[in-house]
Amino acid sequence: MSLKVLKKDEYASLARKMVAEGCVLLKNDNNALPIKAGQKVAVFGRCAFNYYKSGLGSGGMVNTSYVVSILDALCSREDINLNSELIEIYKAWIEKNPYEKGQGWGKTPWSQKEMPITSRMEAIARDTDVAIVIIGRTAGEDQDNHNREGSYRLTETELELIDRVSKACEKTVILFNVGNIIDMSWAVDVNAALLYVWQGGQEGGNGVVDVLMGDVTPAGRLATTVTNQIENHPSDPYFGSNTRNFYKEDIYVGFRYFETFDAVKNQVMYPFGYGLSYTSFDKTVKGIQVEKDSVKVELVVKNTGKYSGKETAIVYIEAPAGKLNKPKKVMAGFGKTRTLSPGEETTLYIVCKMTDFASYDDSGKSGHQFAWILEKGSYQVYLGGDIRSAALIGSFELEDTVIEELEQALAPRIEFERMAASGNEDGTIDITWEQCPLSIDSVATKLEKHAPFEIPVTGDKGYRLEDVAKGNTDIKSFVAQLSDKELVDLFHGEGMCSSQATPGIAACFGGVTADLKTHGIPIAGCADGPSGIRMDCGTKAFSLPNGAAIASSFNVELAEELFEMVGLELRKNKIDAILGPGINIIRHPLNGRNFEYFSEDPILTGKMCAAELRGLHKCNVTGAIKHFAANNQETDRSLVDSVVSERALREIYLRPYEIAVREGDANCIMTSYNPVNGVWAAANFELNTLILRKQWGFKGMVMSDWWAKGNWPEGEADRANRAPIAQSGNDVYMCCQNSEEDLMSDNCMECLEKGQISRADLQRNAVNLLEFLISTPAMDRLMGVEEELLTEGFEEDSADDEAYLNMKTFHANADGIVDIEIENVTGEAGKSYIVEVEFNDMGVFEMELTYSSVANSLAQLPISIYMNNFYATTISVNGTDNVEKTVTKQLRRTTGKKVYYKFQFGSDGLELKHMRFIPVEEQDIFAKPE
Repeated sequence: MSLKVLKKDEYASLARKMVAEGCVLLKNDNNALPIKAGQKVAVFGRCAFNYYKSGLGSGGMVNTSYVVSILDALCSREDINLNSELIEIYKAWIEKNPYEKGQGWGKTPWSQKEMPITSRMEAIARDTDVAIVIIGRTAGEDQDNHNREGSYRLTETELELIDRVSKACEKTVILFNVGNIIDMSWAVDVNAALLYVWQGGQEGGNGVVDVLMGDVTPAGRLATTVTNQIENHPSDPYFGSNTRNFYKEDIYVGFRYFETFDAVKNQVMYPFGYGLSYTSFDKTVKGIQVEKDSVKVELVVKNTGKYSGKETAIVYIEAPAGKLNKPKKVMAGFGKTRTLSPGEETTLYIVCKMTDFASYDDSGKSGHQFAWILEKGSYQVYLGGDIRSAALIGSFELEDTVIEELEQALAPRIEFERMAASGNEDGTIDITWEQCPLSIDSVATKLEKHAPFEIPVTGDKGYRLEDVAKGNTDIKSFVAQLSDKELVDLFHGEGMCSSQATPGIAACFGGVTADLKTHGIPIAGCADGPSGIRMDCGTKAFSLPNGAAIASSFNVELAEELFEMVGLELRKNKIDAILGPGINIIRHPLNGRNFEYFSEDPILTGKMCAAELRGLHKCNVTGAIKHFAANNQETDRSLVDSVVSERALREIYLRPYEIAVREGDANCIMTSYNPVNGVWAAANFELNTLILRKQWGFKGMVMSDWWAKGNWPEGEADRANRAPIAQSGNDVYMCCQNSEEDLMSDNCMECLEKGQISRADLQRNAVNLLEFLISTPAMDRLMGVEEELLTEGFEEDSADDEAYLNMKTFHANADGIVDIEIENVTGEAGKSYIVEVEFNDMGVFEMELTYSSVANSLAQLPISIYMNNFYATTISVNGTDNVEKTVTKQLRRTTGKKVYYKFQFGSDGLELKHMRFIPVEEQDIFAKPE
């Protein structure tokens, strides 16, 4: 494999293109967009100064060398007249109303306090040619949105700002710097352009301004339906429980619901696939060809407008009414043109796989229970943009066709009713309800039926994993050498911030103990996340556009190109896997992690994921696609049982993973925290082995999410109960703090001795993991054959990372106390001081910080403290007239024995002298997993 050169400017260019292509134009009243050269422009909204590059938590914690906000990008334009007075008005207000960070993990506010509009601001709006209002929202891990002002809904202050600005300025543009859709019911009566610009990573502002100025014509389309109120979503009554969510809407998720049932069609404001352009296109269908496994639509797309641009064409298929309930239409395929000049045309071929519009029969109504089928009848083919206005372009006939017969798997064991469709004589369709089919066989029966075969133990034969890689022996002969303890050790990953891997990453796995190293097993590393590489020590990485932006682009080629750059960046940092893409379905708009995910549609989600994986695989690295499965809520995410029909799982929630496996050669999967139909995902044999490996043919490794719970079927879940996780085919448990000691209790050896799990279970996991490791750069590094990666343009990142480069490591004494003498550290505003601390154990520590300052006692000297890149607290001290003083602060509990502490100075002149960390109490190490 030959690696291309990693060029930072090329990386930035691709990210910028993705931001622009993902922007979705909902309205363009008064032709407010594009902005013309020479126009006067005024920017309203505090988010102009606090741009959200991504959401929160592990999916967004990327240390970047720069972030271009929308205002930054506008300020760089010399062809517009930007109102500087308004900028200064906001700066003065923000100085008195600073950005609120929140206290700790999952505590950052969804939005920031907005500045109330003044009469002077309104006068500026009247005097400008184009007024831009920026609305911002965030959310993330462990933090769902809420249907309240400042979260899903706009605040009264924001609504007043929009109302007064749009009435004062004829050409008003409202930008939504958000992770996913928010309430739009207020927009009906607003005269303005509306543009979803999502969270665009570090090149976000540049990509957005390319669209605002007309350098790029908007070509993004909604990947999620926008309704007139959140209660209209069919999942709304069944979302938000802290114990169990019944997925009663079944297969009727998003547009599958709104386009099927006539009574709810008027609840849609902007349908799936909706998006306007500055130009116009004609689409001429040249033919529909039905092949053995697919339907191919050939069409010519012509730009009939005045601007150059791209067009997205989406094919929808309506299946015949048969014995099975079906959505009215499903998306079956899509394509996107290259940029077309006015008058230019091109031919698109959109291939729709029959598996992408087939139905799964979990009830037997079709006569083919537990099978993917296409029922007899006429299939109507539609072509659009959005699903609501898609035009009928033809049809084809099929006989009853069984695509694949399967064994029932992962069906619910609790009775409940699910949504179904009832057709009327006039052609309308009403909602009805039916009993959901339940699981027939017990998990124990399936475990016995599909039990792995044990490899006879031979003892050490001297084989190293390199011998398997070179074909000198086979993987089973290698695994036969491993003792029970070595098999259990191999089952454990180590992290976070393990000293055996790239500093600051999430975990490493493989040869993490001395015994495993003697067998020549490499150590591979993985890092968060979907929006870029997270390295908690402070190392710089590239922040990417979020999942909503990427999905809205409908551009699989661009996604593949962008993620080839991510792959090269992983290689640069000697990381073997990124923990992403996130491909859970957007079941409900309030899921806090929707910014990581792609769409309400499983086909679009799967295709975009497969594209990203293909890009990564070009660099011989991969993505751990997550969170497998039905992880559609962040609140109490490790407790809430997702109770879902087998059909809805296979057609909606598992389908993106299946596409990723079959079309993207996915070889790494992360299970989710939650139980699925009563069994926690990490310990779910039907999910991790029966469906994933035996039915889909997955070849690769499965890892748990960090500190996941496991349970025996019908039993309670516990994070120390790892034996059922190993038994399920979850190959690696993430994670322990020290693989030699593993301070967290582990019941694998105990359950192995009792016969509750078998050596064969552990050997199977070892084979899966080792075969994966052989394919990684980690193996090449160990064998001394890793290809050298060339880079261009990253010199500034290294220079900017001076605090990390000068970082020192300090160790606890026998009493658990860490003493740090600090030399020559005087704060400069915006600069940081970083130390690496290795404690004897995890817990809560009190920090004593000794400092001085030449400033007098009226000076205010704030310093913000981060733990592993998570904001912990801000201490504000006063000047000391050069006298040493000490401040004491109890910090939040650690999540590992190694912690990177970053001290970020808010002003000049604070000199650090001494630091001491003292253990004050012992806490449950699982209280707040990160």
